[in-house]
Amino acid sequence: MELMGKTILVTGASGVLGALLTEKLSSKGAKVLGTATNNDSAAKIPAKAEVRLLLDYQAPESIQTLTDYLSAASQVDGIINASGVVAFGPAAELEIATSSRLNGVNSAGPIQLITQLFSKLKSSAEAGHDPFVLNITGVVAETPMPGMAAYSSSKIAIHGFLTALAKEWRREGVRVISARPGHTETGLATRAIAGTAPNFPAGMTAEHVVDRLIAAIEGDEKDLPASEF
Repeated sequence: MELMGKTILVTGASGVLGALLTEKLSSKGAKVLGTATNNDSAAKIPAKAEVRLLLDYQAPESIQTLTDYLSAASQVDGIINASGVVAFGPAAELEIATSSRLNGVNSAGPIQLITQLFSKLKSSAEAGHDPFVLNITGVVAETPMPGMAAYSSSKIAIHGFLTALAKEWRREGVRVISARPGHTETGLATRAIAGTAPNFPAGMTAEHVVDRLIAAIEGDEKDLPASEF
């Protein structure tokens, strides 16, 4: 697909991957709508973003406010979900609050956002704009890891949803991609909401992952397993 002139929502645009996506998509002529959780993090969204918006995946009313705004005020040709949180530690020591946050940010929140914007994506398809949804899901959706059971399960949940959704929305002209890169050097592991990260080997660079994601979007790819990174 051609990115020039497309309007793309990038959630988590204040993070390492989201910010890089915002800059690179903008350089290709896309209009990027970037989200962050609060005003402080919104200040980290690159200036190239056309609009800065607030989105808290843990608050269904925040998602509703954003989707209501977009439904009324903006074209949406693509959604890239670059938001996420991680936690480490034995499953037997998992706190309910940690599990709830993992599921809210990594699966339940994105599911609400994506489904509530279906009408915008369908309108984009009817206009011939080749709309898409891309979620940065991660390799743990394919290979759940010990010490990361709760995190893995939250990613498996969104991957399963996207896999089914891709089949549902194909007939509507909306492409759905679950991208599953391996460990990437974004610093996310150092910002875990619980536990301490193991000693991971050096990961991929954020730029490599972002370039691969954009290539998949432009190349009309339909799936991005870990082996494709």
